[in-house]
Amino acid sequence: MSTERAGRTAIVLGGTQGIGKEIVRSLASKGSKVVLSGRTIESAQAAAAEIGLGTLGIAVDLSEPVTIAAALASIESVNDLVISAIERDSNTLDNYNVAAAIRLVTLKLVGYTEAVHTLRSRLTSDASIVLFGGLALERPYPGSTTVSTVNGGVVGIVHSLACELAPVRVNAIHPGIIGDSPYWENKDNTHVINRTPLGRLVTMNEIVHSVEFLLDNTGINGVNLAVDGGWLLK
Repeated sequence: MSTERAGRTAIVLGGTQGIGKEIVRSLASKGSKVVLSGRTIESAQAAAAEIGLGTLGIAVDLSEPVTIAAALASIESVNDLVISAIERDSNTLDNYNVAAAIRLVTLKLVGYTEAVHTLRSRLTSDASIVLFGGLALERPYPGSTTVSTVNGGVVGIVHSLACELAPVRVNAIHPGIIGDSPYWENKDNTHVINRTPLGRLVTMNEIVHSVEFLLDNTGINGVNLAVDGGWLLK
């Protein structure tokens, strides 16, 4: 176990599976005290126990913003805040689900902002925040209206919060398809690979590295970083 992040406290909202869980694992392995969240205390504590290294699990549902303040009440100080919680959505106009759309918009645009608002007084002077968007903003597809919209909203949140929270830094990651993630690894992604100059999809490890770069590089602020292997170029 490394000690390069010793003495730092990291909060990862949405850390029970996929890329969020890998971010928790990496930060904890480098010495951070990490608190991860899941929608239920059971899922959060199970993920924390699996990762170990002193990781703690709490229940936070970003789609229920009025509950966020109470859910985060136990957090005393924050050096690094990563909000990676997402929901998959394929909500077409032919079969438009208003409840699903409202839930996703609330989770990303209100939930993300309320979490930062709740923790604002507990952010250290050198704190850094990384949010998660996605490239449906730039590469829409049938059924992506809500996803594309909220990812565009994340761009706006990054810009406004970087100004309002200064000198706390606020950035976002906008991943392409993450080839070895649980959601994508068994799908046929040939059409995307063929349009990616890198000749392959990005990996979870590369996304984790990008998150840590944004957390640690003190000159990076207000940036919405596409991590896609060049997919947007073709």
